Amino acid sequence: MTETGSKIRLAIVDDHRMLLGALTEWIRGAADDIEMVAAVTTWPDLLTHPEFPVDVVLLDLDLKDSLPISVKLRTLKTTGVKTVLMSTYSEPAVVREAIAAGALGYLVKSEEAGMIVEAIRAAYAGEQFISSELDLTLSADAVGGPPKLSAQERRVMALYGGGEPVKLVAIALDISEETAKSYLKRIREKYRVAGIDVGTKVALRKRAIQDGMLVQADFHGQSEADLID
Repeated sequence: MTETGSKIRLAIVDDHRMLLGALTEWIRGAADDIEMVAAVTTWPDLLTHPEFPVDVVLLDLDLKDSLPISVKLRTLKTTGVKTVLMSTYSEPAVVREAIAAGALGYLVKSEEAGMIVEAIRAAYAGEQFISSELDLTLSADAVGGPPKLSAQERRVMALYGGGEPVKLVAIALDISEETAKSYLKRIREKYRVAGIDVGTKVALRKRAIQDGMLVQADFHGQSEADLID
């Protein structure tokens, strides 16, 4: 649930009716903090829907219309709506263009289902969320230094590196244990691409301290054996 106790009002726009129906039913069953208020197949149907504007729109980048995505994103932004894009495209240039135009999230349609909910929550909080597949590609383009982690990834790394087992990390962040494990996998892969090994919990903790997510003084009297998950 959101901080105020209200639900995130979500609309989905996708012209593949089977996918639209499946997404609608899955989100309704997977997240009690998200209220599905609209599921439509065209851009005009979204704008004329009685529940519009909503909090977050999950928008198919590949809608078969002639309207540029930049125009759609500007329209949503001016009405106060946060946008997460879905696409079959995974080229870094397309992702960068979408983010520059105002999208807060970008998911490839092969993404793990649990990450869709996380992307919606991140967008609602004003945080960026990019599909792990694309995030790794973008991170690989960066020159030197640690990889760029999302706000949620930094929270997971701090809690896990601080000695919490995955189960308690999940409880603390109100996510499933599988989703917490997915975040850890993303974090480790991002560091691997950057040439930094955080394969063990001890190595991850040391890196979290080095990158400013944890303070060494927090671990006074704690041995490395305490970090075995």
